[in-house]
Amino acid sequence: MSSNSTFNYSNTQTHQTGGKKIVRKVLIKKGKGNKSVKYYKGCKLVSSIKRGLKPSEIEHIKMGKFIPGLFKDCQSNKTKKRRIK
Repeated sequence: MSSNSTFNYSNTQTHQTGGKKIVRKVLIKKGKGNKSVKYYKGCKLVSSIKRGLKPSEIEHIKMGKFIPGLFKDCQSNKTKKRRIK
């Protein structure tokens, strides 16, 4: 087995301004990984987005390199849904 399959990593970042909270999470187990972003308003979960990590992103994390825009594809759809009469 390669050393890639035994690599485990987890990291959580929380950002709060006022009543809004954003939690960004990266989890890698046995060489496969996920990234997720959760948006809270007050204590209520508003939206949650989960995506898989690309092999190149896993290699960068393994080397300890910063990845600009890692959570760019995990943005919530901020459009307001309305009922049309």
